[in-house]
Amino acid sequence: MNTNQSKRLKETICQLSQYESFKELRHERAYSDTLPSTLKLEEIIRICRGILFPGYFGNASVNKQNLAYHIGLNTEKLLVLLSEQIAAGLSFLPKGKYLNAAELKEKADTIAEEFIFNLPELRKILYTDIMATYNGDPAAESIDEVIYCYPGIRAISSYRIAHLLLNLDVPIIPRIITEMAHSETGIDIHPAASIGHSFSIDHGTGVVIGATAILGNHVKLYQGVTLGAKSFSLDDKGNPVKGVPRHPILEDNVIVYSNATILGRITIGENAVVGGNIWVTEDVPPGARVVQSKRISE
Repeated sequence: MNTNQSKRLKETICQLSQYESFKELRHERAYSDTLPSTLKLEEIIRICRGILFPGYFGNASVNKQNLAYHIGLNTEKLLVLLSEQIAAGLSFLPKGKYLNAAELKEKADTIAEEFIFNLPELRKILYTDIMATYNGDPAAESIDEVIYCYPGIRAISSYRIAHLLLNLDVPIIPRIITEMAHSETGIDIHPAASIGHSFSIDHGTGVVIGATAILGNHVKLYQGVTLGAKSFSLDDKGNPVKGVPRHPILEDNVIVYSNATILGRITIGENAVVGGNIWVTEDVPPGARVVQSKRISE
């Protein structure tokens, strides 16, 4: 490196080190020495699936005699890993939220324990999703196939894990989990969305469900469906207002076919059917069928 290049390198380092140029792009950890790890979160999801669906994920030799042993072993692993990652996520909270690192760890341990206490109920609701998927797809030859192969179930299980963590006030970790599922399956479900039991996504690729969407029970979506926002309320600086309900409400037994786009805080009534490849921006009454208008050529 010649003198001129050395000088330019020093100038570049100086520019990159100016705090004002990157202060909003830098994370200052309050207590944790580490950031959340996607590799460890992937392991957490694998362990959760091994507990929720024993024999399909994790140790394949699980049987009635050794089930309690394997569940216990996986639960201990989950408690340690999850507590560590929750603590890393809690470091994203404003400084002063917790008095010290010990208090943060205690909070993380408590949340991890509460998450595990909720796993039986989580399994129950995932069972309804699995059965809805199996019963709703003539191509599904077995429940084994649905659990082990279907991207919809993978995305829904990750969403339900993330949603539970979000409800336990865990920051950032839930979003990482659903984005990992998004990368894996092409299905993008925000962890804050509210989704009832017996939910199914057929094929799944390209499905998007926004943060404030509310889905009732027995809702079925096909590939390419978007439950999105039509517009955003702006503050006095012209920035979108956070936390405003802006995504659709789908009541019980709604079916939405492929590539339909439903936008805004509208309600799709109970038992309604939304056909494929259409935009819906107004309320749909219960039992209605919304389809493309037909063009009749002369």
